[in-house]
Amino acid sequence: MPTAPQTTDELYRALQENHRRPYGLTRTVTAEELVDAAERFAEPVPLVRALFELQEAYTYGSEPRKSPVVFARLLTLFDEQPDVFDDRMRHTLFWRFKWVANALRALPEIPLAGLRQWLTEMRDRYEKAGLGLQPYYGQAYQLAAHVGEDTALAYELWAGRARTRLSDCEACEICERALYHLAAGDDERALRAWEPVLAGKESCQEEPARSFSYALLPLLRAGRTDQARELHLAGYRGCRRNPSMAGEAGRHLEFCALTGNEARGLELLAENRNLFDEVDSPRERFDFLTGVEVLLQRVEHLGHGALPAAGFTGRTWTVSDLHAEVRERADGLAARFDARNGTTAHADRRKARLGRAPLLDALELTLRARTLDDVAPAAPVAAPTARTAPAVPESLPELILRARELDEQGHPDARACWARLRTLVAARGYTHPDDPAAGPLVQLHADLLDDEASRAGEKDEFADAAALHEEAAGLYDDAGQPGHAALARACALLATAQDPAQEADGAEAKAAALTAAHASMVRLHEETSGLTPRQEARLLRLRATALGMRLQTSGSEEHIAPVLAEVDLLHAFATRHDVDAQISGALLLRATTHALSGDLPAALTGTDGVLDRLKEHGPAWHLPRALALRGRLHLGLHNAQAAYTDLAEGLRLAADWPADTVDASRLHSDLAGACLHLGRPDEALRHLTRSAEIDLRLGNRFDAFCTYGNAAQLSLDLGRVEDCIALLDSMLAEPDVTAGELDDRLVAQLRLTRARALHAGEDLKAATAEFVALAAESAGWDDDPGSHAMIAAETAVLLGESGEFGRAREAVDQALAAHAEDPRHEQLSNCLRELARLQAERQGPEGLAGARAFLADAGRVADEARAAGYEAHGRPLDAALAYEHGRVNAYAGEYEDALTALEKALALLGEPGQDREHAGEWAECVRLAGAVEGVYLERTAPALTRLDAAVSRLTALGHTEGTEPLASLAARLRDEK
Repeated sequence: MPTAPQTTDELYRALQENHRRPYGLTRTVTAEELVDAAERFAEPVPLVRALFELQEAYTYGSEPRKSPVVFARLLTLFDEQPDVFDDRMRHTLFWRFKWVANALRALPEIPLAGLRQWLTEMRDRYEKAGLGLQPYYGQAYQLAAHVGEDTALAYELWAGRARTRLSDCEACEICERALYHLAAGDDERALRAWEPVLAGKESCQEEPARSFSYALLPLLRAGRTDQARELHLAGYRGCRRNPSMAGEAGRHLEFCALTGNEARGLELLAENRNLFDEVDSPRERFDFLTGVEVLLQRVEHLGHGALPAAGFTGRTWTVSDLHAEVRERADGLAARFDARNGTTAHADRRKARLGRAPLLDALELTLRARTLDDVAPAAPVAAPTARTAPAVPESLPELILRARELDEQGHPDARACWARLRTLVAARGYTHPDDPAAGPLVQLHADLLDDEASRAGEKDEFADAAALHEEAAGLYDDAGQPGHAALARACALLATAQDPAQEADGAEAKAAALTAAHASMVRLHEETSGLTPRQEARLLRLRATALGMRLQTSGSEEHIAPVLAEVDLLHAFATRHDVDAQISGALLLRATTHALSGDLPAALTGTDGVLDRLKEHGPAWHLPRALALRGRLHLGLHNAQAAYTDLAEGLRLAADWPADTVDASRLHSDLAGACLHLGRPDEALRHLTRSAEIDLRLGNRFDAFCTYGNAAQLSLDLGRVEDCIALLDSMLAEPDVTAGELDDRLVAQLRLTRARALHAGEDLKAATAEFVALAAESAGWDDDPGSHAMIAAETAVLLGESGEFGRAREAVDQALAAHAEDPRHEQLSNCLRELARLQAERQGPEGLAGARAFLADAGRVADEARAAGYEAHGRPLDAALAYEHGRVNAYAGEYEDALTALEKALALLGEPGQDREHAGEWAECVRLAGAVEGVYLERTAPALTRLDAAVSRLTALGHTEGTEPLASLAARLRDEK
């Protein structure tokens, strides 16, 4: 706290500001400082309020030892100066007797007699104050359940009593009733009791997250797996990293362990690493550590004890090491509680949890399903296919010859041979075979460099690829292989032309670089003698590829014919020398060129020919690629079903080949697009996540994160909010994200989608915090002010929804400044109008000035848009603005101004026609005008005339769905008349 409050008003503002902070160290320390500040004032009320805030910080910050101490001070103040406590403070004081009882139960060092003595104090105080005793009996029951005594009588004494104003909230009492039935082994009755909370009808500070965590396993046992999955996603988000809900987090870890989601469990454990050190409550720590142990025990049982695990600070942990440490600490806590309570309840509860067998072999909890093999640090990069690995010759000379033969054919299995050779050559003591057929060692080194260069190029690491190809060319020269050297140099030319530095200078510069690369390849071709037919065909293919890329870059019509001419050369040469792979390659290039030139029918016909030839002559590994191209062409021609058929068949055939050689990731991504066109979004979602996972396994992390981002957005669009948040939480916890190594704009986009999902999930506080952070970060994007304008605008709306219109105004001003540099007319107008509505609706006449200021800004944005010739995608900005003026003035009680504005909006909208959306907007504007005119201005006759005419007009147009609100309002006006 920078400066201590000097007046009580400053103190109250500081208390209010601190109350908005999340529970944790910052809030607790600030609350302690505010108590110190309050003690300097002569009047006692500021101190009482500060002590209440401090006790809350301790209670929900998982510091049970300190909460009773603060309450003792409050109780003393109440005894000495009861008149200081108004009705609200008195209610709070008696409510918090329960907080203290709960805190004392959590501390095994407090004797059982001390717990009972406190309950006696609570009962006596309640009786003296004339308060009902149901809350006291509730605490007595919870003590009996905690100790492990027979709870039947205690339960009846509590549950059979009528609730009072000081009873726990409905949600908390429902949870206690359900846990009573659960302890008796009656899952069905427990779930029935929980139903109002599980259905979202009852909630509080800790609920429904607490109930969700306990209900997970009963739901599984009842076969309600989909509901268990939903509650895991929603409930975990409500308790993660929260020290006061560490036990709930532990139960989510246990749920992962018992449903085949051990990898997710380790991921969540890492996310909650803070709980190992920040949980001061022994009871919460006991619950958390027991859940952790269930997870670690399962992972170790599956043979992954050597995996790294997040644990106590100060050292690194493996699963096995952490398991032993957690077991010792949790056993110690159980022994302390049982010694205090004189029972074996805590040890028995641990034994029961640790003894549970998995309830399901596998339950897909998130869109990013992973196994323990996936989280191993040295997990091999492998495509998730069922393909059997190709046989690799044992003899070294045979292996070298086989690798070169497959490489010449362009066969995908060449990769496995080169990988094996790379391992052998790198091994200490490698001896190159003395076999003329295998060639010298320098040639093999060149081969391996060339393969490495190709892999770098596939990852868009073009500068590395070019350097490696050049190095390989030099070694081929040394080995006396001029044909291979020429091919390597041609590949280097193409890689150099694709370097992102060329793109930075614009499309024209990149096209020029590709033109130069092609010219150099032609010279290289002319100057190199002794090329074999396969080598010459590959060189022709590279020449055609360079021109194809130039066409793709420029889109210029004059670049079409040169590509087709080179393709014809390649096709004629390959046909003459019977080089099957290059014949099909030429046909594919021709079809692709037609597609790039916009002639999709010709491209489709060409692809049909390619597929016919491939099915008859091969090579088989080109089939997935050709089917993928035809599928994309069908999509371009709006034939989604045909596209789906081709892409699905391509994916089926791709399973016969390594994923990186047939681009299985792209196939899944294209299939997702086809599924969306066919109205099958859930299937599209599965294909997107599979595409991303393949890219992730192959090390293409940027592409993987982009695809996962698309999957998250689709989840959000489908209303699967928790799926979206869980997926993004998983991605944002990846090491390269937390270390700041991934592209910062991509990470910002993922965070933005997550913030929108939080908002959609009605977690306004978390969503607003993320938007505020993103707005601050994007303010530094000098190269992209438009994005900052949109983020700042969305931030302003969320601040408005939170009632913080001052901060919303600041965010809007940022958005407007950025908009001036890179206009976002519609987004800014929408934001400003929504803020005006929110302020007028929440604050009424007092908020009218601020609301009108927002609308004035929206008016200027609309003027700018009109001057720039901008057309909105939604409602015309002027009409939308006039309607909002009407609504804002109506909220503020300025009904004449409201009606005038609505008349203007109707004039701008114009009479409705066949367009259903426009008719709906017009009808809503008529309805509001009718309400203002007939209800608030009490001009019933003209209002009815307006409404009846609108109903007739809409009915004649067939828009009957828009007439009901108008007819209902008209009927109301007639009744009142």
